[in-house]
Amino acid sequence: MLFFAAAGYGELCEEIRAAVGGRPGEIDRRVFTDGEVYHRIRTDVSGRAAVLVGGTIDDVATLELFDLACGLVARGAHSLTLVAPYLGYSTMDREVRSGEIVKAKTRARLLSSIPHAREANRLVLLDLHAEGIQYYFEGALQADHVYGKPVILEAVRELGREDFVLACTDAGRAKWVESLANEMQTPASFIFKRRLEDGRPVVTAMHADVAGRAVVIYDDMIRTGESLLNAAQAYRQAGARSIACVATHGLFPADALAAIRQSGLIERLICTNSHPRAVELARASGGYLEIRSVGRLLADAVRRCGDAGGE
Repeated sequence: MLFFAAAGYGELCEEIRAAVGGRPGEIDRRVFTDGEVYHRIRTDVSGRAAVLVGGTIDDVATLELFDLACGLVARGAHSLTLVAPYLGYSTMDREVRSGEIVKAKTRARLLSSIPHAREANRLVLLDLHAEGIQYYFEGALQADHVYGKPVILEAVRELGREDFVLACTDAGRAKWVESLANEMQTPASFIFKRRLEDGRPVVTAMHADVAGRAVVIYDDMIRTGESLLNAAQAYRQAGARSIACVATHGLFPADALAAIRQSGLIERLICTNSHPRAVELARASGGYLEIRSVGRLLADAVRRCGDAGGE
């Protein structure tokens, strides 16, 4: 296998490559003054299995992933495996109000339109916000949804220690949190909320007694942290002794992480390295934000794709 990394995913790509075995591929990338991006695939991929690691963290990254994938197939890659640890627009998975564009579906169509390699095109995804998105991909593109549960469970146990309540930020995550709590044999707590006309979330109810106990909140994604802080405030008012948080995807735009830290509500925060922004901020956080790698989970998925291709 030849491994290529889109911008921001070099370290994770190398971790996956080292676990699977294979050679690193080389890409030239330059950005022109008008914002256009130049790419050149320097490594000969003809007749080889190509693995491309890159998340759709924004529109530029999405197009880079698309362009590089198309280039690898055009250069003769025998098979193509895309590893997208973070899939953007996953919260836009359905039409809530008339006229809304279901962008999770349109982006799935874009990736599905990548030309087909001779053997197969495969896509590895991690902890989707809505599990049904896996089935939005069309044609010959085979999507594999990897669950980060082993990494998440380890992080939750580290934060909660022996006696804690596993909590969520809203009822939408209740099923996943309940599954984790049952596996760890610990109580689960659910938050119910509604959104005001301006979009701000307001907690309306809570399930479970957290008084005097440590609370570990799990969420698949932290964006601005507003929902997290609202939930944490509710748990604090209910008497929680301490509050920490584990998330798969940490986006933290602008000063979101600073706002979470300055609130004084979240004592520790652990995310995976699925999003480059979380990795970047963790290095400068002095240990407040910690990173746990999903490299081995993704490597196992890439290895399965390779085994399937060899059958």
